Amino acid sequence: MDRLVSAWRKERPDLDVSPLEVLSRISRLSKHLERERRAAFAAHGIESWEFDVLTALRKAGEPYEMSPGALLRATLVTSGTMTNRINRLVTAGLVTRHPDPEDRRGVLVRLTPAGMERVDAALADLLRREQELLAGLDQEERRALADLLRRLLIPLDSSEGGTR
Repeated sequence: MDRLVSAWRKERPDLDVSPLEVLSRISRLSKHLERERRAAFAAHGIESWEFDVLTALRKAGEPYEMSPGALLRATLVTSGTMTNRINRLVTAGLVTRHPDPEDRRGVLVRLTPAGMERVDAALADLLRREQELLAGLDQEERRALADLLRRLLIPLDSSEGGTR
């Protein structure tokens, strides 16, 4: 990155290339993170989208269930996409679908014991891998970086209709 920035400063001294020092590094880090995420999920036989749905249910707490509408809001996908995802997770035995006792027309999606086991194991593996990515920073540096990234993201997330 330093060589890249230096080369651009030499070739285009008329431009402020300082954003590259931050954002190109974030982009590069994102590629490393995505590789680790894929590896963690693959080690547990799930895809990234499955992890998203399963973690939404897991974070919901007992009885680890949500309506399809709440799941699509939590994962920011369309209703057609969510229906397909739920169907695939039901087939895999990771979730069940049952009638909503509060709404005769509604259904609830519930995490199965197999789904709980799978998402918990994948999360633990993912967090171990993410710890390794952050190994060069101490706790204070991690907090400072997290605070700076939060400040950077707040206006961006707000312009997209809210934060996750």
